[in-house]
Amino acid sequence: MTSSKRRAVFTGLGVLSPIGSDPAAFMAALHGGACGLKAITHFDPVALPCKIAGVITGFDGRKIIPASMKEARKSIARMARPIQLGVAAAQLCMTDGGPTPEQVRPERFGIEFGCLMGASEPEDLARGGQLSCTGDPPQVDLARWGADGLKAVPPLWMLKYLPNMPACHVSINYNAQGPNNTITSVEAAGLLALGEAFRLLGRDAADYFLVGGCDSRVNPLSQSRYNSFAPLTRTHNDTPEQAVRPFDAARDGSAIGEAAAVLGLEAAEVAEKRGAKVYAELAGFASGFDRTRKGDILARVIGNALRDAGLEPADVDHVNASAGGLVEADAWEARGIRAALGGVPVVAYKANVGNTGAAGGLVELSASVLALHGGSLPGTINCTKVAADCPVNVQVGSRAVTKPAAVKISVTDAGQIAVAVVRKV
Repeated sequence: MTSSKRRAVFTGLGVLSPIGSDPAAFMAALHGGACGLKAITHFDPVALPCKIAGVITGFDGRKIIPASMKEARKSIARMARPIQLGVAAAQLCMTDGGPTPEQVRPERFGIEFGCLMGASEPEDLARGGQLSCTGDPPQVDLARWGADGLKAVPPLWMLKYLPNMPACHVSINYNAQGPNNTITSVEAAGLLALGEAFRLLGRDAADYFLVGGCDSRVNPLSQSRYNSFAPLTRTHNDTPEQAVRPFDAARDGSAIGEAAAVLGLEAAEVAEKRGAKVYAELAGFASGFDRTRKGDILARVIGNALRDAGLEPADVDHVNASAGGLVEADAWEARGIRAALGGVPVVAYKANVGNTGAAGGLVELSASVLALHGGSLPGTINCTKVAADCPVNVQVGSRAVTKPAAVKISVTDAGQIAVAVVRKV
């Protein structure tokens, strides 16, 4: 029996990704096996071991925000790219199925976001750094930094990169005065934000949430940092479409992508009253932490989420895995899935869009929500031979949805786990 007293349903969806930036285009790309990972061209990656990324081309947040929202359009210029993506995806979600002010009171309208601290873009600090350097080779002189460098840094520099800014801007745009929070737990952030909104709806603390995740780490500083310590693939610079290989025997690392997804999560009775379009139901949620990474704790969290939803493993059509082509992490997740759900079909979409960080959980979940709604599930690409240490039934190719529920998993390298169960309506 579910622990939530009120049912929660998805009534809107906005997605921005390297393979498509509306639900229909996104799903068509997944069904077609599209890959948004390409050679980096917006800066010179010659010194990077991994020279590929998933970039959203042609994005302009000002074209998504309506002309009637003048202040919102003006503020876009003061946002870092991750925040722009989140704000734009929220507008797409509101356009798709958001309530009017008359349908949901401001104090019952909440915002939950997954987002990370953005990396400064070079143009914000370059002039100040240049003014602060002396000698050959150049070295930073802190006295010159204090006297001259700081004056060259834009005064609103820090506000461009704070992780709570997407939730703040979105709240202002729609006068959302209800519960408001930001989760910063890397790849699990978006799904953990969804879980918090789910519990708040269940406790009757709000009627409607915009739940989002946004991330962009395709700038030079982020790429340099992640190439220094993250398990990125080094072997597919010439074949980026084959780079990320979930559960595959030849997997050797991930690649960074940028994306945003925002879903409208609403109390079912409120959605019914206003005649909202309903994509699917969020039926259960659970979270946990697995420092051992053996798989048994992950299996327990999956079981907890199913019990919260009042469902059995036999009800699950598919698992939407976090798998990003990492040697150890994919094996850990596979063991947990096998222990909890046996041979249920498994899909993974980081091969299509890359590791999109705080956005990933909700971008990938969107595929399951749309599959349950539309009746057809895209398959996994780049898994040509399932690895011996990944005991899962990887679905390759599209197929019809045949059972009522799907399980979405997000995990972090440190061991944080979030599991959501969605059900067809």
